[in-house]
Parts: sequence; C-alpha cells; structure tokens
Amino acid sequence: MDFSRSLLAVSSRGPFRTLCEGPLKRSLLRDGLPDHVAIIQDGNRRYARMKGFSSFNGHSRGAETTEMVGDWCLELGIKHLSVYTFSTENFDRDEAEKEYLFELIERKLLELAASEKVHKNRIRVRAIGRIGLLPSRLQEAIRKAEAATCGYDGMHFNLALAYGGKSEIADAARSLAREVKEGRLKPLDLDEDAVASHLYPMGGEPLPQVDLVIRTGGEVRTSNFLPWQANGSSSPVHFCAPYWPEFGRVEFFRAIRTYQGCRRRGRRSNQQA
Repeated sequence: MDFSRSLLAVSSRGPFRTLCEGPLKRSLLRDGLPDHVAIIQDGNRRYARMKGFSSFNGHSRGAETTEMVGDWCLELGIKHLSVYTFSTENFDRDEAEKEYLFELIERKLLELAASEKVHKNRIRVRAIGRIGLLPSRLQEAIRKAEAATCGYDGMHFNLALAYGGKSEIADAARSLAREVKEGRLKPLDLDEDAVASHLYPMGGEPLPQVDLVIRTGGEVRTSNFLPWQANGSSSPVHFCAPYWPEFGRVEFFRAIRTYQGCRRRGRRSNQQA
C-alpha cells in the first residue's frame, strides 16, 4: 500500500486529520481531478435525530456543509459542482419542513447573488429541475442568483431543485417531440446530442457529463440523480457512511481517490484490450 492509500484508510476524524490533508491533497493534484462532481446530500434528518436536534437544524447544518464543499472545489480547481438539493419526491414531506427548506434555499441563493466570493471567483449559479413547481419567492431568488452570475465561467454551481432524473428525460422527450411536430427537427436528427441539448436547464447550456457521484448517509443507490449525465459516462460512485452535515474534507478526498482509481483501471483495461 502506498503512502496516499494508507492515508485514505485513516478515519477523517481526530487529530491525524490535519496531518494527512497536506500530503493527500498534493497526491490528489498529481493524479488528476474530476471536472464535474455531483453530490447526493443525504442524511440531514438522520443527523438531527442522532444529535437530538430538530430536522430544521439538520438542514441548516447541511447547508453549511454544501458551502464548505464548494470552497474545496474552488481550492482544488474542480470546475462543476452539482448538488441534489430538493427532489420531486421531497414534495411529499411535511408542510412545515418544506416551508423551512424553501426559505433556507431562498436565503442561500440571495446570499450567493450578493457574495463577494462568488463574484471574485466568477462562480455561475444555476438551478435545474421543474422550477415552476417551486414557490414564487424561491423562483424569484433563483432568477436573481442566475442573473447576478450569468456569464461567469470560473466555476459552475448547479442546484437540483424539484428535480428527478426520469422527469428530466421525459421533459426533454416532450420538447423534442414538439420540435419534430412543428417541423423544426427531423426524426433522423434525434441523436444523443439532440437529447442532451434538451435536458435541464431548458434553453440553457447543458450540464457536462458527470465524472464522479458522491452519496453520503450510508445508502447505496443514486436515487434518480442525473442519470443521463452520470450513467452515460459510466461515472464512478463513492458511497460513504457520514451523514451530510458530518461530511468532511478527508472523506471528500477519498471520493476523488475513487474517481482516480477507476480512471487508472480504465486505462489499464484499454491497454490490455
């Protein structure tokens, strides 16, 4: 086992954490980084129950983790970060919890629109999903954040809101069918590129292929998140035990190691073929 692998075997908690981050970061930078990281932020409510907090507090702690991960992506030079913030299935949750989540997301979006760090680093903020299903105040906050960062290309931060992977593909199919019916698109032109160009955000620059999916909270499934962008590129998935509010820097480094290991194995397979 090489030194970087031995570091990855150590728990991300405790005093050893700060000692291992420097060598591990240098090793990560040397071995290549993913361009697009997609994260399923799972475990806010379970974290809150474990700590004896309200679910609201768990969601607030989770939002703080999202901000930290954004900082790590900036630090490492990762170009695209997509986070699963609110799924179509989440509309079935308790009304009070939904209202709190919508207010929390609205506040964070308005903070992003005015953030000196966002503008200094030219971070583009976009929302993907069935945005029209969200409350009007949240839709307005989305418009403000997107307008304030439109044209930036330093980093891309995508929030999946009212999002479902099957819904995304169904909406793309309806849009393509409409164009064929109106004579603006020929059926023979319906290839993979045509489908990709009609995915979220509708009418905007499509998300690039996902290089790495991360899911926290101990669940081993991808929950309908970016199936076209991730599965089409055979994206590796890093499943980990920490609840999202507990997700730390070394665990993030472990996830990147998952990507790098898959890439090395892919290169060896191609050479042996």
